[in-house]
Amino acid sequence: MPDEPENSTPLSALETESRNRRTAALDALELPMLVQALHAENHRVADAVDRALPQVAALVAALEPRLGAGGRLIYAGAGTSGRLGVLDASECPPTFGTPPGMVAGIIAGGDSALRNSIEGAEDMESHGRRDLLELGVCSRDAVVGIAASGRTPWVGGVLKTAGGFGALTALICNVSHPELAPLAQIVISAVTGPEPLTGSTRMLAGTAQKMILNLVSTAAMVRQGKVYENLMVDVRATNAKLRDRAVRIVMAGAPAERDEAEAAISAAGGSAKIAIVMVALQIDAADAAARLEAAGGWVRRALEAR
Repeated sequence: MPDEPENSTPLSALETESRNRRTAALDALELPMLVQALHAENHRVADAVDRALPQVAALVAALEPRLGAGGRLIYAGAGTSGRLGVLDASECPPTFGTPPGMVAGIIAGGDSALRNSIEGAEDMESHGRRDLLELGVCSRDAVVGIAASGRTPWVGGVLKTAGGFGALTALICNVSHPELAPLAQIVISAVTGPEPLTGSTRMLAGTAQKMILNLVSTAAMVRQGKVYENLMVDVRATNAKLRDRAVRIVMAGAPAERDEAEAAISAAGGSAKIAIVMVALQIDAADAAARLEAAGGWVRRALEAR
């Protein structure tokens, strides 16, 4: 039998499981009206996220010293929630040049659950503990559980384990009274209400989770000096599109003409960040790299220290 807690909140009591009266006749609608009715519900998501912004900011503030000290941001969820966490984590290295493992995502049921539905995995609290222990969690880390219902046992196992190691714990959910709240130091609750398709939290709840994860990771990386102005200066130029983007980043940030930007990036070993400082201060790559190191990796600080 699944080791789900005996006093688990009934699904029927959750906002995400309620019937949506506005979409009660989906199967009777002509196609244009069907699409409109479904999309009209999406407009409610941003309002729900708006109300959770103070908690998003609190999480980013708590992340800042931990990431700066070499800690990790670890997302954990089941089903759609887990896939969204893994997606956000996987996008951080190419976007922000993060080292391997700095942002990680785990999903109930393991990597095979990214492509295949393994619904029973979320009921096993003990597996949440096991899966987090495999990452070697420590007190410098921040562990963010993602659960639309706020009650997923596997996520509970993850958060309990993280708390036991002194890690920062947070919960992203879509209900007003999440059962897992006592296990999290920060609770981000974006209450999106009844789904257009009853209980299908891959829709409104999932969209809200994606928005929140984007906010958390992007704001956290800005606070780590991985953004200058609104430019992703630590981008990894690993394909033709990203190489061109890196050149344009240097052109905008230095500023510079294309040929000067291309030459600077080449001299900087592909680093747009170093290239910007080189061109802006008219110094060589070694001096630019040293200035950035002294500035903690922040381009703005390196330029202002001239």
